[in-house]
Amino acid sequence: METSRTGVLHPYWPRDLSIPSYVANDRSMSEILAFLFSVSGVFLLVTWVLTGQEGSTGRLGFWRRLAVCWFAVCGFIHGVIEGWFSLYYNIIPADQSFLSQLWKEYSKGDSRYIIADNFTVCMETVTAWLWGPFSFWAVFAFLTNKSYRFVLQLIISLGQLYGVVLYFYTEHRDGYAHSEFGHPIYFWFYFVFMNVLWVIIPLVLIVDAWRQLSAAQTHRDTTKTQKSKRK
Repeated sequence: METSRTGVLHPYWPRDLSIPSYVANDRSMSEILAFLFSVSGVFLLVTWVLTGQEGSTGRLGFWRRLAVCWFAVCGFIHGVIEGWFSLYYNIIPADQSFLSQLWKEYSKGDSRYIIADNFTVCMETVTAWLWGPFSFWAVFAFLTNKSYRFVLQLIISLGQLYGVVLYFYTEHRDGYAHSEFGHPIYFWFYFVFMNVLWVIIPLVLIVDAWRQLSAAQTHRDTTKTQKSKRK
């Protein structure tokens, strides 16, 4: 931890970043990560159990159940974790609430969060208040076999992919100045790994939704053609 140009000690990059209100966490990294992964695990486990129930059209398949679990975890992360940031970004540096400390820990991998960078605030606000509720809606839609479930999957996944591409690209244009480039935890785990999941999984779900919706449209077109021939 080094001193910024304002004389305040902080662990963020660039090293001369001015964060006059910063107060160091009193929670350890292991406590914060244990909370994040344990709560995410609870959401995953509960959703896995729910998706294993016999529905009106039978049980969901293995991969479909995993997809629904993904949306449940996304609902928690977007709605609660990122929702907290969207509401309290201006007080996070000085605040010692658990979720504020979580964001101060994550900011070691991307200091745009600790300084409330305009892009980050706007992107996270959209993510929290759109993709959070929409993710829980998608869980409900798959559990109840709603006809629009793959439309929701496509919309959410496109929104997530668009957001994370901008997230990575804006930092790339800044020369990765907001983290210790190459650090195994702060750069590779926090910044890269914890975000690249929202590139890979949404891409897979976009292709899946495309195939499901195309098949449904093909079936409708075929049925319509057959009906018109009978007249």
